Amino acid sequence: MVCYMTSTDLPAAGPGWTDRLPIYQQLADQLVAGLLDGQPADGELMPSVRALASRHLLNPLTVSRALQALGDEGLLENRRGVGFVVMPGARERLRQAERERFLQQEWPLLRARLRRLGIGPTHLEWEPSE
Repeated sequence: MVCYMTSTDLPAAGPGWTDRLPIYQQLADQLVAGLLDGQPADGELMPSVRALASRHLLNPLTVSRALQALGDEGLLENRRGVGFVVMPGARERLRQAERERFLQQEWPLLRARLRRLGIGPTHLEWEPSE
């Protein structure tokens, strides 16, 4: 599965897109982040193309391309006349893919940086999740 999450800092909405990635991919990253947070939940409708285009100040074709890319990954289903619906299990599939990507790509770099800076477990404040 191709995952669109990147390690770039993405804007919350609107202008400010970077030149590093195509805009549709940056939007797909933002939508994936929302899906990981449960917004919208599995089985619920995504915001419409027009609503997303207006919210992010983008061309509707760019928004459509981002949604289609997520559909191609099996995260969304395009229901004719209804819109894009989040597929059952999409959040968990994304979470597993992101965990794997983090542990293989980001964690080794972060661990090396922590060692260089002399930061150990006692220096880190850790709050248990959920």
